[in-house]
Amino acid sequence: MLKIEHLQVAYGGIQALRGISLEVPDGKIVTLIGANGAGKSTTLRTITGLVKAQSGSIQWNGEELLGKSIDRIISAGIALSPEGRRVFADMTVLENLKIGAYLRRDKAEVEKDVEWVYTLFPRLQERSWQLAGTLSGGEQQMLAVGRALMSRPKLMMLDEPSLGLAPLVVQDIFKIIQEINRQGVTVLLVEQNANMALKIADLAYVLETGNITMRGTGAELLADERVKEAYLGKNG
Repeated sequence: MLKIEHLQVAYGGIQALRGISLEVPDGKIVTLIGANGAGKSTTLRTITGLVKAQSGSIQWNGEELLGKSIDRIISAGIALSPEGRRVFADMTVLENLKIGAYLRRDKAEVEKDVEWVYTLFPRLQERSWQLAGTLSGGEQQMLAVGRALMSRPKLMMLDEPSLGLAPLVVQDIFKIIQEINRQGVTVLLVEQNANMALKIADLAYVLETGNITMRGTGAELLADERVKEAYLGKNG
């Protein structure tokens, strides 16, 4: 389980996180929703060690992560698929996937995991020798998720996986997130498409200007009038 307690983060005098606490139980899909600038991406980046915290605690299965190197955090079983995909444009699909396994030494198992990613994303197998920069937006998002899976994470964090994608592609991405979870990977999902995120989430948190203002099951927040008004539009 991932457990965050009283986490505070500041950038150049601006308080990005104001003492948030949340839990991500093993085997669940947990989503963090909120407007731009609420602190969602900052939360993920702090968990992975990309951003330094002022105070608080981030524990992964009882082990404190704050102060640990990014390599140690990845080796502990945590992976991030970042906002904006950030694939290596001048490298092939296969090369991008193998970069995701750069800390691993079990070459035979890495090859098996490439095949596993291809079963999740058949389009990546079809384009394995294509340069990542020539893929469509949806294919690049699939590649970013596949690359993160290559570290064989126990906790997969996804930052805005639906951003800029066509509705049909978004549906595919969310189905794959559910399939990854069914195969035993815990998921922490940051997503502006609150409707889709809450539909698949076991637990959900609303983050507003660095504070968690609501929490509950995905179904509870989906039905909450305040969430509907703020994040789901008038029709929910």
